[in-house]
Amino acid sequence: MFTLRASSLSVLLVRRGEEPFRGMPALPGGFVHADESAEVAARRELAEETGLDSFPGHLEQLATYSEPDRDPRMRVVSVVFVAFAPNLPEPSAGSDAADAYWLPVEDASHESLAFDHAHILADALERVRSKLEYTTLATHFVESPFSIRDLQTVYEAVWDMTWDRANFRRKVLGTRGFVEPVEGVADAASTGGRRAQLYRPGDATTLHPPIPRP
Repeated sequence: MFTLRASSLSVLLVRRGEEPFRGMPALPGGFVHADESAEVAARRELAEETGLDSFPGHLEQLATYSEPDRDPRMRVVSVVFVAFAPNLPEPSAGSDAADAYWLPVEDASHESLAFDHAHILADALERVRSKLEYTTLATHFVESPFSIRDLQTVYEAVWDMTWDRANFRRKVLGTRGFVEPVEGVADAASTGGRRAQLYRPGDATTLHPPIPRP
């Protein structure tokens, strides 16, 4: 699960409370109940970890991980989902976790994660980075209405780079259906000293033309 915190892309981690890998950080997850689909189980886990009855963001399947030795207890096949949402609250640890917390992905990438979760995190991060190029995924990281500067912060945090403001604005407004203007202006303090037009997500789901990573 990814969100932006203090303009930094952060991932949700738990500290395992049980063996194997007790005390180590890991990605949150759990087993699928007999009466659940994989997606329903993922949404249940999201609700348990965030404390939100209904997850407000975007959820999509990433991949299936099935190496035979990935869990020392037994054969486990994991169907992994990636979730994104803006301004998520402090997490609450589930019954099998000692702690749950947000960590900037730059720091998480250097952590020793349980199981094969470092590999999964790398795959998830690349999915997010690549989809910003050709989809409207960035709008799931901000609350509507938002400014172009808010959207730029998403791209800069996810891609770990900086944009020229004028160039980024041209790219966004030149992409049909990416954003739509709404009434009102952003507070000057949040946009670098001047009041800015506010927007909401447009009706597009893919970007034409795409916005390639520099």
